[in-house]
Amino acid sequence: MSSSSAEPCLQEDIYSFAKAYSPVVYILVFLLAVVGNVLVLCVIRRYRNTQSGGACAFSLTDTFLLHLAISDLLLAFTLPLFAVQWAHQWVFGLAACKISGALFSLNRYSGILFLACISFDRYLAIVHAVSSGWKRNTCHAQIACAVIWVVCLGLSGVDITFKQVVEVKTIGHHKTLMCQVWFVENFRQWQAGLQLISVVLGFGLPLLIMLYCYMRIFKSLCNATRRQRRKSLRLIISLVSVFVICWAPYNCFQLADSLHWLGVVTAGCQFGRVVDIGTLITESVGLSHCALNPLLYGFVGVKFRRELAKMCKGLLGQRGWQGMEGWRKRRNRKTTGSFSSAESENTSYSVMV
Repeated sequence: MSSSSAEPCLQEDIYSFAKAYSPVVYILVFLLAVVGNVLVLCVIRRYRNTQSGGACAFSLTDTFLLHLAISDLLLAFTLPLFAVQWAHQWVFGLAACKISGALFSLNRYSGILFLACISFDRYLAIVHAVSSGWKRNTCHAQIACAVIWVVCLGLSGVDITFKQVVEVKTIGHHKTLMCQVWFVENFRQWQAGLQLISVVLGFGLPLLIMLYCYMRIFKSLCNATRRQRRKSLRLIISLVSVFVICWAPYNCFQLADSLHWLGVVTAGCQFGRVVDIGTLITESVGLSHCALNPLLYGFVGVKFRRELAKMCKGLLGQRGWQGMEGWRKRRNRKTTGSFSSAESENTSYSVMV
């Protein structure tokens, strides 16, 4: 407030919108993310049981995808708690508030960083044609994943420290319990600083890595035939596009809110209302990325579908599988084609691609 006589901005309409919108979206994303990522984990586990060599038997891509699926699952498991909060209030206590908040931040950061690692792995494999010996030595990827988890755990320490269950005024000046970050002193500086860190580490830096890697991959694939190049670029463009579509709007609202807290942007209640509602909507779009990851990095892969088909065949039995097998053969006759030499060479060792 600019003066003691200024009235606070009313937020009842924002809370009403969040109360109706957030629970539905969070539960839907939770269900889709759990189903998709559990299937990914089952396929990876089945493939691993058929291989020898222990933890270092995977390809680099499979290792990052395994950790990405775990990250997405952990993020998804926090969504029902926040759905209950918006539908009713926070009823799970202070410890659950801090843990769920930390898991939320931990896996939002780690999921995006794992995507950047997958992009860098493909860059090395296609652009620089890294030797097959490095491909099989995925202990390097295990170390990289461990570093990512440690860094993201440090970033999530903010939630463990500052997450509190507080009473807030809602519709009709009623009070309800909410789990949210609560700063006692220097609220504006802390809020703006943490949001800027989130924008840089949770979006800006991974996006730059992905764009650089895929631009180099694009140039490397330009020598392929028209049909081969089209099939390769379709996957590359979809990966970058979905990443940007899911997270760019949310981070734009976060950046605008940070500039407002720092006083760089001066605006009234209408600006705050737009930012709050926009943040609610775009955050749910960003969270949906954990449900889209299995489609983008798993189901687009021929070998992944083959392993999934074998797993389903074992579950359904031979008789129930015959009809699906006939449909698959007819489909394969229509879609048979060759991958580019670079793509074929560098995905043949992966169960996922």
